[in-house]
Order: sequence, then C-alpha cells, then structure tokens
Amino acid sequence: MTYRLEITDVCLSLIKKIPDKRIQSVVIERIEALKTDPEKQGKILVQKLADFRSIHVAGRYRVIYRIDEASSTVWVLAAGIRKEGDQKDIYRIAKKLLKLGLLNYET
Repeated sequence: MTYRLEITDVCLSLIKKIPDKRIQSVVIERIEALKTDPEKQGKILVQKLADFRSIHVAGRYRVIYRIDEASSTVWVLAAGIRKEGDQKDIYRIAKKLLKLGLLNYET
C-alpha cells in the first residue's frame, strides 16, 4: 500500500535550517521512503509524543511523523538533529511545537 505524504510548513522550515545541503537531501529522500510501509519504519515515541514515530536519518538527524490509517496519509511534522539535553534537540523542539499547537495536521 502506498501512503500519501503531507509535510507541515514547520517541518519544511526546519529542513531548510539544516546547514549541510547534502544532509537536507538525504532527509528529503528518507521522507519520500515513508510512502511505503511507514508503520514498519522508525520507532514509536512515548510520553508527550506518543502519537508519533521517529526515523533515523544521516546519523544524528531524526524525522518525526504520524500515520493516519483512515486516510492513508503520513504526516511529517518535524525534522532535525538529535542533541539530547540541547535546546536544538528535535524532540525538545517537537514537544514545544506540539504544546504551542504549531504541529498542525488534519486527520
């Protein structure tokens, strides 16, 4: 089954902030791969991000997404570097965006 991809504006702006263009390209390619079997990719997140999944990309980079089975859509919500304990950690950013209601997607 092929899923439709929806990438939030927030995610697109986060990808543009990745300084290395090569890594940006790898992130986009990895997002495209989510069209096929997204439920078999990545890991299920917990706590505040419990409805989301995360995949590793280019070492320390992560893509955070949600699968909507009803509409066969993968919502790609955020992408960035994993820096545990750092203000720029993608999980920390995603939690803040979720709290502020900026990770908007429709189901």
